[in-house]
Amino acid sequence: MNHALTAAAAGFGTGLSLIVAIGAQNAFVLRQGVRRDAVLAVVGICALSDALLIALGVGGVGAVVVAWPGAVRAVGLIGGAFLLCYGALAARRVLRPGTGLRAEGEAVGSRRRAILTCLAMTWLNPHVYLDTVFLLGSLAADRGPLRWTFGLGAALASLCWFAALGFGARLLGRFLARPTAWRVLDGLVAVTMLGLGATLLAGS
Repeated sequence: MNHALTAAAAGFGTGLSLIVAIGAQNAFVLRQGVRRDAVLAVVGICALSDALLIALGVGGVGAVVVAWPGAVRAVGLIGGAFLLCYGALAARRVLRPGTGLRAEGEAVGSRRRAILTCLAMTWLNPHVYLDTVFLLGSLAADRGPLRWTFGLGAALASLCWFAALGFGARLLGRFLARPTAWRVLDGLVAVTMLGLGATLLAGS
């Protein structure tokens, strides 16, 4: 029992250390949380996607994917182009404040856009595969029979983080209700996504 708890705690800590960083996915979840726009759906997609990818990594899929480096390169090119486009849209909102988002309410049809964007942000991001499938998968393999317990801890860390990020962002609603604050947030999102997109394209 103690060994299982240790493996789960190690998985939780490792998973948390990998996802608690400024990135495209976290920036998107934060933005949706502040807007109160499809938060439950976005948090659910991120957490379930991580759990699935972690399971694939623990199951040994990472070793299979490594055998086809061309697939990783293709995902990098597509994901990099997607991040550049999304970053350009955020930069446009900075230059044109009138198109900025409001912290209250939901726009018509925004739920579908949020879900599709979240899916693309998650599954077209090569860093997600590197962190969950390859890195966590290899670390879990060292745990032997307890590798699935390690993976369960990592998946729980992902769920806790995205829930805290999405629903906790509402506490910032009053501050980010000001247009200037939205421009600052969009500026940070634009810089983050443009930088990640350029890095992915250069690496691919």
